[in-house]
Amino acid sequence: MIQIEALPAFSDNYIWLLQDTATQRCAVVDPGDARPVLDWLDAHPQWQLTDILITHHHQDHVGGVEALKARSGAKVSGPANETIPARDVALRDGDAVTCLGIAFEVIEVPGHTLGHIAFHSAEGSGGAEGTGPLLFSGDTLFAGGCGRLFEGTPEQMHHSLQRLAVLPEATRVYCAHEYTLSNLRFANAAEPDNAHVLERLAEVEKLRAEQRITLPSSIGLERLTNPFLRTTETSVKQKADEWTKAANPSSIAVFAALRAWKNAF
Repeated sequence: MIQIEALPAFSDNYIWLLQDTATQRCAVVDPGDARPVLDWLDAHPQWQLTDILITHHHQDHVGGVEALKARSGAKVSGPANETIPARDVALRDGDAVTCLGIAFEVIEVPGHTLGHIAFHSAEGSGGAEGTGPLLFSGDTLFAGGCGRLFEGTPEQMHHSLQRLAVLPEATRVYCAHEYTLSNLRFANAAEPDNAHVLERLAEVEKLRAEQRITLPSSIGLERLTNPFLRTTETSVKQKADEWTKAANPSSIAVFAALRAWKNAF
């Protein structure tokens, strides 16, 4: 059985730790800082780090890779179209990578960065969050939001999000930052009459007041509450038009307006 745990890093990053309890092998996703992982390994000396999965090249996602590989010899798998330190396996859209016995499909999701990838598995895992398909979305799809466009275009990011939005609704979304509260405050502004957003916002406010994690999300929940996946909804378009003071004629234009609005929110 694979269990998944969040190792906090920096101010709001999560390094996802996957644990195979049968073999005591583990893997990490986007270790921007080696220290939280090394501390965990020191506290669990019987465990072996065998795999490091990387979604994109930003330092807060790759900064710990070389130290962890030097310590453990773990295999590093990451996007082929970006410079990833100590990478062993270069991954492209549609590739398959097996980690702790779980087969992941690689989905290219440019927008936040041009070579960004996500890892999707239909197999699922166990743990407190239940079972179901898995998605490690890096900084592309967030709980209630999406990543900034540092390298890509609105069209690219919109297309990337649509690729993720059609995954099964039970898919658990493990993104890389604790941005959920600020994202849902924006979602409430973008769609103030959405009862699902209001309910989720109240739940997340309570969790964060207790310093508790708000992840994972699910694709089904994101379809209901994430304005960046709801660009065809009339209510979302109307708010985007109000913000731009002009009609946004396509879902891509609505997305671009929402992203610019969120940047200034």
